[in-house]
Amino acid sequence: LLQKLERSDDALRMLEDVARAQPDRPEPQGLIGDILRIKRRFPEAVQAYDKAIALLGTPQPAHWPLYYDRAIALERSKQWERAEADFLQALRFVPDQPFVLNYLGYSWAEQGRNLEQAKAMIERAVQQRPNDGSMIDSLGWVAMRMGDTATAVRLLERAAELEPADATVNGHLGDAYWEAGRRLEAVFQWRRALNLKPEPEEKERLEGRLGPAELQLGITP
Repeated sequence: LLQKLERSDDALRMLEDVARAQPDRPEPQGLIGDILRIKRRFPEAVQAYDKAIALLGTPQPAHWPLYYDRAIALERSKQWERAEADFLQALRFVPDQPFVLNYLGYSWAEQGRNLEQAKAMIERAVQQRPNDGSMIDSLGWVAMRMGDTATAVRLLERAAELEPADATVNGHLGDAYWEAGRRLEAVFQWRRALNLKPEPEEKERLEGRLGPAELQLGITP
């Protein structure tokens, strides 16, 4: 509740008190990790999840969310090998979990690795959540990486319909338009994405594409 009221420092202090009072329980450390991850304090979140997982004893399938959450924090803090191991561990516990399938599949697509496997995983996720724009975006993105531009455009247009306020989705649609030769539409989508307050890395990527594209097309920003 404190976190929802944007009082995350108070929430963290309370959870740290609970963790000290009950040092053998993993739940407080897991919640600390969740709040730190929401606050984008990813390396600190990893440390909290490490403590939580160390307290589990023998990990059980019910513990998959801890591995998934730690994997996200690891991926965002540029520790990919550990992140990948945690995603795979979560999938060993719950092989058809759509969020894990989607995150790992998208990450592989971003890296240009295991593309056929990534596509199959994301398709399994989309089958379970057919109206989830972020997952359809992932499927479109892996199609882009595999050189299937027509499929990528179709999927990413659908994703943008479902997630019209998502900067990453709109940016990906711009990329697909550019590859399809629809250059003015690409520039429009990249500008739209920049107006949707993207995360810093995505903002830098979009600006890196938009500037040269506008120069090439003779468009005044």
